[in-house]
Order: sequence, then C-alpha cells, then structure tokens
Amino acid sequence: MTTAPRTAPLTVSGPAGHLEVLLDEPVGEISVEHVAVVCHPHPLFGGTMTNKVVHILARTFNDLGAPAVRFNFRGVGNSAGSHDDGRGETDDTLAMIDWAKTRWPDAKVWLAGFSFGAAMALKASVARASSQQPVDRLITVAPALRWLTRMKEQENAPTPNCPWLIVQGDCDELVDAHAVQFWAESLSQPPDIKILAGAEHFFHGRLNDLRDAIKEWIGTP
Repeated sequence: MTTAPRTAPLTVSGPAGHLEVLLDEPVGEISVEHVAVVCHPHPLFGGTMTNKVVHILARTFNDLGAPAVRFNFRGVGNSAGSHDDGRGETDDTLAMIDWAKTRWPDAKVWLAGFSFGAAMALKASVARASSQQPVDRLITVAPALRWLTRMKEQENAPTPNCPWLIVQGDCDELVDAHAVQFWAESLSQPPDIKILAGAEHFFHGRLNDLRDAIKEWIGTP
C-alpha cells in the first residue's frame, strides 16, 4: 500500500495577491529532481485545487518522487483577486512555477492541469518555452477545447518545446474527444495523445487508469 504524502497548506504571493496552496510531498528523504505544478478546472463551475482529478495528478507525481504544488487560482477559496477569463490565471500559474523553482532551484518542472487548468498549463508552458527555465514536461487532462481554440486562432501560435501528453476520455460529455484529437494532430509539433476508452470528463471509476497512463508516459525517454 502506498504511503500517503505529507500535505501542507501554504500561502504564496501571486500577481493579484496571495494564492492558497497545498504542497504534497512524498514521505521520506528524497532528492528532488522534479517538482510538479498542478492547475485546477474552471473556477466559475466549481473548480478548485481539491478536485479529485487534480488530487490524483498530485498523488501520481508523488508516487514518481516529485513534490506536487496544487493552488487555487485568483478568487477561488482563500486566494485573493477575482476571475480573469484565463489571462490572470495564466499569470498565477507562472507565479507558481517561479515559486517552485525558488524553493527547488535544481529541480525540473512538470506542469499539469485538468480541463480549464489544462489550458492554463498549456499557455504557461508556451510562455516559458523560450526562457532560461522552460517547463520540462507538460500533461494536459481533458483540455478545455474553448481555450485551445482561442490559442489555435492566433496567427503562428507557438507550441510547447517540451514533451507533452494529452489524456482524454472518449466519452467526455463536456469536451469533444474527436475535436481535441483533431486539434492536437493539426499542430506543427503534435503532443502524445492517450485516449481512455469509456472515460468521461471527471474520470469516474477511471482515476487509476489516468494515473497509470501518466506514469507510463513519464517513464518514457
């Protein structure tokens, strides 16, 4: 049986004020080579850092030996500010990457998100693509197509320059799996795509399959 991680509540300074954070760390002494930042689903539809998909993402990274940083976007829970239609939320994500790199300066960043959070993670990874400290790996789960379409419509829209995985259920009632796959395959640098047959948006009964898909992918060179 896997030992539960240590979870500590924190407050981190963000662009619109303080951000509410949960830091999940693997039990035992480890050498931190990677740290994961995890983004939650849409705030206006009940999305928070305690969402069960966000939680399983954090636990998956812990199983792989990496601390995981979950956080509430601005205006959610005890985070300051108000919802900013994806603009400020991207800035919040970048601020959390900066915080993680300050705490673990030698660690590489794995960036992940679910639904709306997947789009924010994608935008943040693109913003960091040409920096001195780009994202090492990107994992987007059931990425919200509305936000992906916005990015695609930008002329010469850049893509991440790191290994990138999309995990998508083919019975997703909120995000069209075929549209996500078509969009992803149309990019100049398509991501890896894992389609989970029979899985819907919130991966009811399929969280272990989601975990296993990510573990298998991260284990690849």
